[in-house]
Amino acid sequence: MKGIDPDYAQRDMVNAIEEKFFPKWTMKIQVMTPSQAKAMKGNPFDVTKVWSHKDYPLIEVGEMVLNEIPENYFRDVEQAAFAPAHVVNGIGYSPDKMLQGRILSYPDAQRYRLGVNYEQIPVNKCPYAVNNYQRDGLMQTGENGGNSANYRPNSFDSLNTNGVYKEPSMKLESDTADWYDRNEQDNDHYTQPGNLIRHVLSDQDRKNLASNIVDSMKGIAGDKKDEIIKRQLCHFFRIDSQLGVAIAKGLEVVLDEEEMVRAAKAPSTL
Repeated sequence: MKGIDPDYAQRDMVNAIEEKFFPKWTMKIQVMTPSQAKAMKGNPFDVTKVWSHKDYPLIEVGEMVLNEIPENYFRDVEQAAFAPAHVVNGIGYSPDKMLQGRILSYPDAQRYRLGVNYEQIPVNKCPYAVNNYQRDGLMQTGENGGNSANYRPNSFDSLNTNGVYKEPSMKLESDTADWYDRNEQDNDHYTQPGNLIRHVLSDQDRKNLASNIVDSMKGIAGDKKDEIIKRQLCHFFRIDSQLGVAIAKGLEVVLDEEEMVRAAKAPSTL
């Protein structure tokens, strides 16, 4: 439909909301205790992996409903400043490396984009924000702390949390500060894709997947064509042998049984 009408999806969504046929999604979470995370095979905070629904079942917590179109796109959307650093008291941060980097970089990007007082813009202003000593800066539109002291501790206000909002400390395995590449538990690139194909996808899904991959790989050309195709087939065989066979057949690549076994057992070239 996008090839016929580039605005089809957007118009469909707007019309649905105007007719009160609101798009909605069921929101679910998974829960893992610190002890489970420590005992888990592999890194539970690797963003390229998922948590098994069998071991950590989905827990329904509510619905997200899109029930209103912004009245003014620039005011309500362009100026919206999302950042994972904005959390409700009591929610802490995991050691997910992607999250840790974004805790700093997202608010920093918003300050550059919208100015240091971007949290005073109505779409970003939180009515439940904890008081703080932030003041001054370009485009200051609030009362800017008035004549109160803007340092801590002081003798003039009661803005002292006594650690009530402090996140509990995390016990570290080592006191060594260094950078680390992936360890041996993070180098398993094939188990989860294999489980997806064998235990989640339907027969038709598997056929569609193989067909789509074949269609894409048919475009491989040049002097290195055979080498590239066989190298890629090695990855598919490591994921699932039947997937590898289906793709090889679709590409009319002849592989004998011994060659297929070697392909599945060969070291990863990722």
